[in-house]
Amino acid sequence: MGCTPFIWNKHVHTYKNEKNMDVLSVIILAAGKGTRMKSDLPKVLHPVAGKPMILHVISCARQVTSDHHIHVVVGHGAQKVKQAVTACYPHVNFSLQKALLGTGDAVKCAMPALADDVKNVVILYGDVPLIQSETVADLVSTHRSYRAKVTILAADMDNPSGYGRIIQDPMNHVVAIREEADASSDEKKIQRVNTGIYCFDRQFLSQALDQLTPDNQQGEYYLTDVVGIACKNNDEVTVKILKDPGQVRGVNTLDDLEKTRDFHRSKQNELP
Repeated sequence: MGCTPFIWNKHVHTYKNEKNMDVLSVIILAAGKGTRMKSDLPKVLHPVAGKPMILHVISCARQVTSDHHIHVVVGHGAQKVKQAVTACYPHVNFSLQKALLGTGDAVKCAMPALADDVKNVVILYGDVPLIQSETVADLVSTHRSYRAKVTILAADMDNPSGYGRIIQDPMNHVVAIREEADASSDEKKIQRVNTGIYCFDRQFLSQALDQLTPDNQQGEYYLTDVVGIACKNNDEVTVKILKDPGQVRGVNTLDDLEKTRDFHRSKQNELP
């Protein structure tokens, strides 16, 4: 099993333990069943470029924080996922989501394991393997610069189908993120989408997760509702626009997996 990360960008941010830099944790959500993959193998263990997807995401996270501040939330196939991860990264932490009750619940499962000195928390996904460390570093930098409670990694897409839409007022302030299943016909026309990747203020996130309710079409605890809570509180919510939406290509089906592999190969061919 390969443990070497792939990198598209020539200039890559590297984690440094600077005394004056607030501590960052990364939570990687990897508990889903992946039913549409039609495979007994946990979804995040399907390979891209010769290694499981989850390992690419951890490789990215390790560029912005240290291993003991990386937390992987497991559920379906938890033992297999743990074995694959610890074979390469033995110091990464794990939290178990016993019932798959949504992304908000998944993040909440990991929160008690965060170190006391953690100031900010980034959310990544085990089935989004092409995310680059430079993108995450820029997200965190924007978050710190604005002293935000929430910073959303967004993308403008010609075909936003399947993504949550970022609802903004006439002044471009974020009002909410609407999942497609709950979006109105007008909201579905919005092309600015939520990639699902965030940087949160840790204290705010902890308090907001306790306020979530499963009052939606899926009956789940949505992490996106945390953004709505910040907006209602008039807290600082910032948006970082990703210029390369291919980085946040998620894998839910075997067709998605093949397209992700193709996209990665095309990126590799562009390198000098």
